[in-house]
Amino acid sequence: MIPASVGFQCPECVREGRASVRAPRRGGGLQAAGRRWGAVTLTLIAINVGMFLVTAVSAAMGGASPLDNYNSPVFTELAQVPAYVAAGEWWRLITAAFLHVGLLHLGFNMLALLVFGSELEQMLGRWRYLGLYLVSALGGATAIQLFGAPGGAVAGASTAIYGLLGGLGVLMIVRRQNLRGLLTLLAINLFISFLPGVSLIGHLGGFFAGMLTAGILVAARTRPALQILGVAVLVVVLTVVAVTAQTAAF
Repeated sequence: MIPASVGFQCPECVREGRASVRAPRRGGGLQAAGRRWGAVTLTLIAINVGMFLVTAVSAAMGGASPLDNYNSPVFTELAQVPAYVAAGEWWRLITAAFLHVGLLHLGFNMLALLVFGSELEQMLGRWRYLGLYLVSALGGATAIQLFGAPGGAVAGASTAIYGLLGGLGVLMIVRRQNLRGLLTLLAINLFISFLPGVSLIGHLGGFFAGMLTAGILVAARTRPALQILGVAVLVVVLTVVAVTAQTAAF
């Protein structure tokens, strides 16, 4: 017999009881990271890092330094150039948001995405958050098509990240939270946007597209079908404007 908390148990009973109890499930490292930072956020970071590695390898194969990843055929084919988009290469509107010019550019943007993206993913849920991110990137690209230099190449996730900040601002207003910290951060980033090589136009376009998207999600929060419809209409409008903007200018 085996001593128990109350009386004794036979060995056969103990073995049967242990067999009937399921061992607790332990999530792997990736599952734990996904719960902590958000699966969509980590996936977006992985795609951005992966694209940087692809462009770095492409640059090295072309005889350039891997750190000068912007000197690669892949980067050239995927970066946003308004004149090329107007000529029919529409995919550049989105692919440019997954490219970065050097490690420093990549590092700053991915850190911002990890901080703000994980917060918004918890607040909105995966699919609404992903929609906000992609529409913000498209909004920034549309602004560049409207007001950017026709032959200038633009790349970076910052258009989408500014959209996340815009969306976060809308959600904080709805929840009546203190905006002082967010406004300070926006002021600092607005100053950075005036530095050479940084697209102020793209940042502002992403920011306002993020605000609009978050506004749609909040206004129709009890009607998912209306949320989808509203965001889809915004995507169509932005896409039509983007692909026709530079064409009309020529």
